[in-house]
Amino acid sequence: MSGAQESRPEPNRLMADAHRRSIDVVLCWKIDHFGRSLKHLVNAPANLDAYGVAFASLCDSLDLSTASGRLMFQIIGAMAEFERSLIQERVRAGLRTAKLKGAALCRPRRIVDGNEMMRLRAEGASYRSIAQALGVSAETVRSRLLARD
Repeated sequence: MSGAQESRPEPNRLMADAHRRSIDVVLCWKIDHFGRSLKHLVNAPANLDAYGVAFASLCDSLDLSTASGRLMFQIIGAMAEFERSLIQERVRAGLRTAKLKGAALCRPRRIVDGNEMMRLRAEGASYRSIAQALGVSAETVRSRLLARD
């Protein structure tokens, strides 16, 4: 799951475990893998601290029980968020350039026999069975048949 997502299943489970006090310490490999937004990187360890759970990062040699560890944590978090923003800007610029050059930025439309879809539907076939017969998704069948009505 993307680190950009605000709510992710595993970190949510981690915080629930911390809230239940079933863990004593959270040890992550690198701080930039723990979260991608500065808000999350600041709030999550603060929440862990409120639950009495220590937080440390192995590669970054961070221990948030010290003042210098908390300072470095905030600096690294700011840099991780900056790096993520740069990546997003580059991707958007690349997509704009590709679009200006006329590149198709979506999946090509599949040519599907609409008459065959209608015939199968008239015979009582489900969207899923029609989709399997024609090699497309059930949503494609549903949307194309609804568009014909």
